[in-house]
Amino acid sequence: MKPYKGQFIAAMIATILMCISSVFEPIVIGLAITELSQNVLDMINGVPGAGINFAYIRYVCMLYFVRGLFYHGGEFLGQYWLTNVVQSAIYDLRNDISQKINRLPVSYFDQQQTGDILARMTNDVDAMSNALQQSFLQVVIAVLSITFAVISMLVLNARLALIVVIFIPITYFTARWLLRKSQPTFEKQANALGNLFGFTQEQLSGFTEIKVYGKENDSIEQFKERNLALREYGFRASFLSSLLTPVLGFITHLDYIVVATAGGFSVLAGTLTVGNLQAFIQYVWQINQPIQMITQLSGVMQSALAASHRVFILLDEAEEFQLPVTEHMPKKVQGRVEFQNVRFGYSKEQPLMENISFTVQPGEMVAVVGPTGAGKTTLINLLMRFYDIDQGKILIDDVDIQRVSRHDLRKHFGMVLQDAWLYTDTVQENIRLGDLEATDYEVQEAAEVANVDHFIRTLPGGYDMEINEEGNNVSLGQKQLMTIARAVLSNPDILIPDEATSSVDTRLEQLIQGAMDKVMQGRTSFVIAHRLSTIRNADLILVMQNGTIIEHGNHDELLKHGGFYADLYQSQFNEDKPADIHMSY
Repeated sequence: MKPYKGQFIAAMIATILMCISSVFEPIVIGLAITELSQNVLDMINGVPGAGINFAYIRYVCMLYFVRGLFYHGGEFLGQYWLTNVVQSAIYDLRNDISQKINRLPVSYFDQQQTGDILARMTNDVDAMSNALQQSFLQVVIAVLSITFAVISMLVLNARLALIVVIFIPITYFTARWLLRKSQPTFEKQANALGNLFGFTQEQLSGFTEIKVYGKENDSIEQFKERNLALREYGFRASFLSSLLTPVLGFITHLDYIVVATAGGFSVLAGTLTVGNLQAFIQYVWQINQPIQMITQLSGVMQSALAASHRVFILLDEAEEFQLPVTEHMPKKVQGRVEFQNVRFGYSKEQPLMENISFTVQPGEMVAVVGPTGAGKTTLINLLMRFYDIDQGKILIDDVDIQRVSRHDLRKHFGMVLQDAWLYTDTVQENIRLGDLEATDYEVQEAAEVANVDHFIRTLPGGYDMEINEEGNNVSLGQKQLMTIARAVLSNPDILIPDEATSSVDTRLEQLIQGAMDKVMQGRTSFVIAHRLSTIRNADLILVMQNGTIIEHGNHDELLKHGGFYADLYQSQFNEDKPADIHMSY
């Protein structure tokens, strides 16, 4: 909020003006009541010329009107300026978070839950926004109202003011005690609601299985149990929170009675006017209501503080480290890749890779194979600089990639991931992500190369059909072909297909493989292979296990060697071999 401190200060000044105007209200009304009561008393006592002093009453009414203008003007300006400050600050905060996310290393996202990151970007920021927009100003108004009311009472009558001041901590601590008693119940209610929601979502997603196995009655009984728990916690939470108003109302009325009684004796004694007694009684409400508001909003403010702490932890996370940029990638990369004694570990104490060395010539197809956890994806992450190596060098066209910017490096790569990602937009714009300046014709040309143009034209709306939020209005294989078209459009110098055919049927595998063969032609490519049958023509196969390259060579050489690759290939070949099918009629 610091960049908007001018408007913030103006908002606080307007709020102070509003609170002062509010505190003057009982005094102004008291002036009229005092004058009217004196006029009536004079008339009853038969004082010559006695009557209603309309001139004075008109003066008081004008004074009250001017006070109202200041009050509502201050309220409007305070809300307007503070709203502008808060929304501008939250707008900047969301931009800062978005920019921060793009500067964080991939390792951060590997270590954090996606849901938690989303919660910080959405729920926590919303909690801060709501607290600043609504609760913050209300707390400021409450504190100022109490302060000015106490000052006014001390000026009018210090003895009566002390009575009201004594009731302030009683009201506050009683409210805090009730809130502390009710808060755990609210948490249990929230947990019960989450439990019911999670169970309902689970049952709906498995609705078919529940029907198949005849578990409808069990599902209903479990739902009833969770619903009953929610009802019980909801009743307790609502009951305890509803006690706040009558209990604090009782204390306020007790304060009211004491002030009215003591003030009445002061009026009879002639030490206090009737109008000032009325003012005191109004101040009792002007003090106790803000106290209730502060206690009720304290939980909201504490939640907002906790949310802000989570947001600022995200903003303070260490960003990607970049050595001084001393080199630049060629405008057109030929594709010679060299690993020189590369060492890497996700923690410094436990290296995953040591002394990894190999060379890839321009235009070669390199396949990286191995069991799960062997380090295949890690090798690609190092090449793309999603992680930085601990020792050694990785060179592309004899340029040390540690000495160039990540943006300069990655614009020469194209990736086709195992998990095809499409976002909510048209098919055309999803493909255009590979090159935002590409024309519609170039998008369609890329789709033809990726063997997906015909399918797109059969969709409702063709290239203008919108992919829905879940991306499930097209099949997994078609999504994969679209991401290949995206890679074609980007025209990368080096292509990395990451197990792009591991989760599709044989027919789609052939389509995808055909598209990949077209895209990889004439380009250096690193293929993370799941099905070894797709990499028989690879120029170089790197066999990895436990982070180490244990074998390398082409398909025929590795089969002749009879090592780990040969065993792996034979096992997959036997699994893929079709079994005899016997049909009887």
